[in-house]
Amino acid sequence: MTISAIEALQRLREGNARFVTGIRSLETIASQMRRGEMVTGQSPFAVVIGCSDSRVPVEMVFDQGLGDLFVIRVAGNIVARSQIGSVEFAAEKFGTRLVVVLGHTHCGALEATLEELKRADGTRSRNLRSIVDRVRPSVEGLLDPALGHDAAALMRVAIRTNVRVAANTLRHGSDILETLINEDGLVVVGAEYSLETGAVDFFDGLPETA
Repeated sequence: MTISAIEALQRLREGNARFVTGIRSLETIASQMRRGEMVTGQSPFAVVIGCSDSRVPVEMVFDQGLGDLFVIRVAGNIVARSQIGSVEFAAEKFGTRLVVVLGHTHCGALEATLEELKRADGTRSRNLRSIVDRVRPSVEGLLDPALGHDAAALMRVAIRTNVRVAANTLRHGSDILETLINEDGLVVVGAEYSLETGAVDFFDGLPETA
């Protein structure tokens, strides 16, 4: 059964509130017992593009169980063709109508990118550079005198800017997703997870009624 983006967003907010207080829902725990029922199908109510950081396990952060979330994890929660294709797949195949781009505080990929932008010799790894190059356009313009001497402030702005850019790439980088947004209730939102508090702040692209 397809649920609306607004209902899905409410479920994530309620689940995160439980996570912050250290209380897991019985339904989440019981989902492990329904493993066999999911062999032939799934119906995730939200897609989450999150960072690979081990401190941000998406299902735990939102207190969700087996089959609830379609999770795509990559360093820096970047959005490239493979991520867009995965979102298209979930939205079309399962009717999932909420997509969340989830950044987080103290993101190592963002720190690496900012350091890379300050270096003259470049990174030693071409593979790491592929991630840095994806993040670079989001943060390159932030290296100005106003923020350059305040590393913490620069990181805060960079994390949210990177999320906004990724979310906009999903909204406007796919004909399939654009059609679903315009005609079938798909919503793409941006959020930030706090390692310090465990709370998720949804700050970008929220529906007016959410």
